Amino acid sequence: MSVTYPDVVRTGPDGAATDVVPTGAAPTDVVPTGVVPTDAAHPAGTRPGARTGAPVPTAAGWAALLTEAAEHCTDVLAEAPRAEDWTRPAHGLDWSCHATLDHLALGLIGYAGLLTARPTDRYIALFASLDPEAPLPARLEGIRIAAALLAATVRGADPGDRAWHPWGHSDAAGFAAMGLVEILVHTDDLARGLGLARRLPDELCAPALARLFPDAPAGHSPAGTLLWATGRGTLPGHGRRLEWAWDGTVR
Repeated sequence: MSVTYPDVVRTGPDGAATDVVPTGAAPTDVVPTGVVPTDAAHPAGTRPGARTGAPVPTAAGWAALLTEAAEHCTDVLAEAPRAEDWTRPAHGLDWSCHATLDHLALGLIGYAGLLTARPTDRYIALFASLDPEAPLPARLEGIRIAAALLAATVRGADPGDRAWHPWGHSDAAGFAAMGLVEILVHTDDLARGLGLARRLPDELCAPALARLFPDAPAGHSPAGTLLWATGRGTLPGHGRRLEWAWDGTVR
């Protein structure tokens, strides 16, 4: 499988093409790990576009999910410290593991930047990348920083804030969900490419799936369904998707 994103092409530190998923800003409120605040005005799963039974996080809840996903990602990837391993292709992608990690940082910062600048028809001009010469712990720290910047931007956004994305003008929740998808699916890409056997946490996949893939088939694990929705797996009765896009529009 080769995944193509509809973004501005940029060359990564190893010469591989990476794409721009637009920028950002650091969390201040503390939400206990695993606790996702929901909007009392909308019981779990009842907002338009939400899959039945999926919790609908508040801004603080989305921020907590981003932080938790980044911790999961970096904990998993810290188990592959050998530099030579990172020159391997990420699973199902044309990029090396190194370039894929750089793309992830770029995307998280880019989403924060879009939500900050709120353009109506374009990407922002800010690009962020990881130091290719830095040791792995420092690069993984960069992922946590990027996620924290997006989380803070999501928390600070006004309910009416909207920004452009090629897959639908979106709000803070939408960009948070995009960041979650980026972290989760690329963690899976990297873990598989690096030979690490790890399953994505269902509790992190479910909110992003509900927000961005409201028409995804029900009755399957959120992790498996998210991988199917992003062209990375199959579900009973549903083959691998050769083309896919999320729906970031506000519902």
